[in-house]
Amino acid sequence: MEPRNNVTYFILLGLTQNPKEQKVLFVMFLLFYILTLLGNLLIVVTITVSKTLNSPMYFFLASLSIMDMAYSSSITPRLISSLFFGENAISFESCMAYLFIDHIFGGSEVFLLLVMAYDRYVAICKPLHYLIVMRQRVCVVLLLVSWAGGFLHSVIQLSTIYGLPFCGPNITDHFTCDMYPLLNLVCIDTYVIGILVVANGGLICTIVFLLLLTSYGVILHSLKNLSQEGRRKALQTCGSHITVVVCFFIPCIFIYARPAKTFPIDKSLSVFYTVITPMLNPLIYSLRNSEMTNAMKKLWRQKGRSNMKEIHYES
Repeated sequence: MEPRNNVTYFILLGLTQNPKEQKVLFVMFLLFYILTLLGNLLIVVTITVSKTLNSPMYFFLASLSIMDMAYSSSITPRLISSLFFGENAISFESCMAYLFIDHIFGGSEVFLLLVMAYDRYVAICKPLHYLIVMRQRVCVVLLLVSWAGGFLHSVIQLSTIYGLPFCGPNITDHFTCDMYPLLNLVCIDTYVIGILVVANGGLICTIVFLLLLTSYGVILHSLKNLSQEGRRKALQTCGSHITVVVCFFIPCIFIYARPAKTFPIDKSLSVFYTVITPMLNPLIYSLRNSEMTNAMKKLWRQKGRSNMKEIHYES
C-alpha cells in the first residue's frame, strides 16, 4: 500500500531564526530588490527609447533584464515578507506554484544566456552575415525558444515531485520551495527521482555552461583578426557576458549537478543567484558597455531638459 500525502503545508525555516539578524536581512534584501527592479527597468527603458541601441544584442539584453525582474520577483518578495512578519508557513499548492515559477524563469535565463553567446559569436566571428543570420524574426524565435525551454524544464521538475507522497515531516531548512529540500521530506526512496532531477537541472546547467565557455573561447581566439578598436569593444561585451555567466552558472551547477542532498551552504548560494545576480547584471552590463552608458547619460540629459522646460513653462 502506497503512503498517502498527509502534508497540506510546509514550514520554511528561512535564512535565520535570530530576530536581530532577520531585521538586518529584511532591510538588506528590500534594498537589493529595489535596486534589482530599478536597474533592470532602466536598461529596458534605455534600450526601448534609444535609437542607437537597436541591434539584436540589446534586444536580448532587454529580454534578460525582464527575466531578471520576473525571476527576482518570484522569490524575493516572499523572502522579504517572511523576514518582516516571521510567517514561515506555506501551503502545499503555493509551494508547488513557487517551485514552478522559480524554475520557469531560471530555466529560461539559462537558455537565453546561450542565445546571447550565439549572438556574440555571429557578430564577432561572422560579421558580414550578422544582419542576415540575426534578423528580427530569428531573434524573436530564439527568445520564444528560450521561454519554451524554461517552461519544459519547469513542467518536468513539477511533475517529478508533485505526485510524491509527503507523509509527515513538513519542515525544510530553506527560504524557498526547491527540489532537493522537498525531496528530503518525501517518505519513499528518491534515488531514481534524484537522478531525474539531476538530469533535468544539473546536467542542463553543466552542458550549457560548457557550451558557453567553448563559444566564448572561440570568440576570444578570433579577436586577433579584429582591429584594436574592434577588439576593445568585443572584449567589453564578452567580458560582461562571461561575468554574468560565471555568477549564474557556478552556484547552479554546485547545487543541482550532484546527488539529491542538501548542505548548509546551499541557502547562501541560492541567495546569490536568485537575489544578488539579478541585481548585479544591470551594473555589469552598464559599466562595461560604453554604448549603454552613453545612451543612459543621453536619456537622463533629455529627461533633465524636459523637466527644466516644464518648470520654466509653469513659472
